[in-house]
Amino acid sequence: MKILLASKSSTRAKILNDFGVEFSQVGVDFDEDTIKTKNPKDFVYHATKGKMNAYLSQNSLDIPILCADTVVCANNTILRKAKDINDAREILLKQSGNSVVILTCMILKSYKMEFVDLSATKYLFLPFDRDEIEIYLKSDEWRDKAGACMVEGFCKQYIKKVVGLQSTAMGLSVEKLIPFLKLDDVL
Repeated sequence: MKILLASKSSTRAKILNDFGVEFSQVGVDFDEDTIKTKNPKDFVYHATKGKMNAYLSQNSLDIPILCADTVVCANNTILRKAKDINDAREILLKQSGNSVVILTCMILKSYKMEFVDLSATKYLFLPFDRDEIEIYLKSDEWRDKAGACMVEGFCKQYIKKVVGLQSTAMGLSVEKLIPFLKLDDVL
């Protein structure tokens, strides 16, 4: 069954490819600044729902649609995408030597059903090396990343402990999605 990934994320596309999911991809615009809650779970849900509604307001539901959003939290504070290099540095320092929770919400919608999942993966990071942070910041890899980094990238070397699915931290809890893609009678 082919689905439509309504997301610009190359990481989400890679996850679907790696799991053999047939899909096409389109970007969807939704202004997350319209979300007023500071509660991470509420925020990621409303961002995902907002993306789904934005897509459906301009397109029909010809094939199942998949939308997702991810937030990174430290001390129950959402660490959004960095606005500039100084913001990225500050966001990284909040994660350094700290417990970080990455929440991913996804919605798979077809004519017959709507599957909503909100999953969390928790990381305990060792303190980040300050010189390594500066090298990383110069690479620009932090741009357009929630929390200014990816657990499969810069943060990987600092992981002390992880509880949860790596795919959730990467932006799509694909292990939870796959069983629903195999239900031909609901898609």
